[in-house]
Amino acid sequence: MMVRHFLELTDAGGDAVAAMLNDAQARKTARAAWPKGQVDADAPLAGRVLAMIFEKNSTRTRVSFDMAMRQLGGSALILEAGSTQLGRGESIADTARVLSRMVDAIMIRTDDHAKIDELAHYATVPVINGLTDRSHPCQIMADLLTVIEHGKALPGLEVAWLGDGNNVLNSIVEAAGLMRFNVRIGVPEGYDSDPAYIAAARARGATITVTRDPREAVAGADVVVTDTWVSMGQSGAEARIAAMTPYQVNEALMAGAKADALFLHCLPAHRGEEATDGVIDGPRSVVWDEAENRIHAQKSVLRWAFGQL
Repeated sequence: MMVRHFLELTDAGGDAVAAMLNDAQARKTARAAWPKGQVDADAPLAGRVLAMIFEKNSTRTRVSFDMAMRQLGGSALILEAGSTQLGRGESIADTARVLSRMVDAIMIRTDDHAKIDELAHYATVPVINGLTDRSHPCQIMADLLTVIEHGKALPGLEVAWLGDGNNVLNSIVEAAGLMRFNVRIGVPEGYDSDPAYIAAARARGATITVTRDPREAVAGADVVVTDTWVSMGQSGAEARIAAMTPYQVNEALMAGAKADALFLHCLPAHRGEEATDGVIDGPRSVVWDEAENRIHAQKSVLRWAFGQL
């Protein structure tokens, strides 16, 4: 069977994404109230080892993938780029060849998306995108799981995005095309998302709207999403913050969404910048469910990568 890489949501496709979300829901329900480290009853990845390469700092990605492997019966190795031969100039291709002989799958959290493409090209085991500057598909799997858990169907869903047109937004737009929902993007001029993702989603039938008016973006939305305005390693923080301040998700802006709208943020949050405490800690916020769901969603991503879904 051809190696399954999970670099973008489209690598799996809409039917597989739906299957993963169903599996994630079922597995989460089945282990409710269990100790966090207890292995799932079927231990589907027993004996499997995941190598996790980190070129960017991480809390949720690191812990969630480690716990996902533990709960599935497998194990994980953490490789900090600075303490491996990657940090001393070994090529990505050679790293891929070596790790493919030693582990069963590779997750990488890095900057340039070209690195993960090269890793997947030379690896003979599944490669999973833990984040690149271009996309963050595992985060969006958790987001979709959270939205479904809170009683909202994906087809026809109205999602509002506020702030920077970043990697998380690219993956949300990609998901919209696959799962048939719509996105209204409220971003300042000069900070738009990748037009290729928007074009692909529109080609699949999603309505993707770009507006400079944050109130227009949230009007009647089922879900309101934001993210940090300054990502790791980005320069020009002061200019970015100044441009995006009108797009802060505060109580007044949330009031323009539907009465039962959910608030999502992939975290970490810069409280008082992209969102206020009143929204992050408020009754519509599901950010803690969203963070936990990284484990459950990634368990199903891993199962898909190993050909079990």
